[in-house]
Amino acid sequence: MAWSRAKTGFGCSPGLVETTRQRLVDRLGEYQALSIDSPRVREVETFAGLSEEMSAALADYERHLASERDLSTHTVRAYVGDAASLLEHAQALGVEQLASFDLRLLRSWLAKQQTLGKARATMARRATAARMFTAWAHRTGRTSVDVGVSLVSPKVSKSLPATLSPDQARALLEAASTRADDGSPIGARDVAILELLYATGIRVSELTGLDVDDLDQERRVLRVLGKGRKERTVPYGLPAQRALAQWIEVARPQLVVAGAGPALFLGARGRRIDPRAVRTLVHARLADVPGAADFGPHGLRHTAATHLLEGGADLRTVQELLGHSSLQTTQIYTHITNDRLRSAFKQAHPRA
Repeated sequence: MAWSRAKTGFGCSPGLVETTRQRLVDRLGEYQALSIDSPRVREVETFAGLSEEMSAALADYERHLASERDLSTHTVRAYVGDAASLLEHAQALGVEQLASFDLRLLRSWLAKQQTLGKARATMARRATAARMFTAWAHRTGRTSVDVGVSLVSPKVSKSLPATLSPDQARALLEAASTRADDGSPIGARDVAILELLYATGIRVSELTGLDVDDLDQERRVLRVLGKGRKERTVPYGLPAQRALAQWIEVARPQLVVAGAGPALFLGARGRRIDPRAVRTLVHARLADVPGAADFGPHGLRHTAATHLLEGGADLRTVQELLGHSSLQTTQIYTHITNDRLRSAFKQAHPRA
C-alpha cells in the first residue's frame, strides 16, 4: 500500500488558541486535572480567579505552547496546568505581577507540593514546568530576569520498569488469541492491538492515533507520529501482520460506523478507540498470565525494548524504533538486561 497522506495539525483544536480570559478561567480546573505529573486524571483542584495580568499571561503562554511550539493537546494542558498552579500560589502570597516573581516564590511553590505528599518525580517535573514558564516570561519581556534559571529539581531515584519475560509475552498473546476464537470483531481487534504493541513498542497515544493508511502491509512497516510530531517508520513481524490482516479485512468492517474516518483501531461503538480502552485491555489480558506484573500499555513498550536488546539489537536502533530523542532514555533498558544476565549467572555458574 502506498502512503499518500501527510498528517498535519493534530492536537490544535480551536480551544487551545482561545485567549479570552473567561474561557481560560473556565478551563483552569481541567488543566490542573491533567497536570504534567500524571498521564491520567487523578485530581481536580479548585482555582481562585487569577488577576487580569496573570490570566492574560497564561492565555499567551497557552497559545505559545500550542501554536509556536506545536505541542500536543495533552502536553499543552499539562504545562498550562502547572503554570496556573504556580500563578495561583503566587496570588495567595500577595504577588500580583510576574515582574515580582523571585526564586524564593518558586521554591515555596515546590515546598507546598511536598507538603501535599507529591512524589519527588512529580516535584521534579513541576520544577521543569516552572523553569519553562519563567524562561518564556523573560523572553517575552514580562520579567527583567529569568528567576527560574537557579531553580534546582529534586533528585529522583531511577527505578527499573516492570517487563514480561519472553515466555510471559507469548502467554499474553496466546491468551488473547484464545479469547478471540469466539469470532467476535472485538476479539480480533484485541489480538491485533496486543501484537502491534509488543512488536513495535509504540506508545498508546501513537497506537490510537493510527489510521489505516499508516500501514504498509507489503513491507510490514508502520508510520508513526510520535512526540513533538516527529514521524518515524517502525517495522513489525509476521504474527502482527496476520493479526492486522484479520482485523482490517474481516473484523473492522463489522464495527465501523459513519464518521469513524480512517481510524485503524475502533472502539465497541465503531469510532476511533480511546487510550483508556487500550489500557483496560492490557490490564485484563495480563491478569490471564500467571506471575505477570500488572501494568498498562507502556509496560509492553518496555518489554519490547528489553527483548530487542536481549536479542542483540544495538542501542541506537532501539532508540530510533522507540522514538526517543535522547539515547540516555533508551539506556535504562540495558540495566534491565544486565540484571537478567546477573540473575542467570548466579543461578547457573558453580562459582557464582
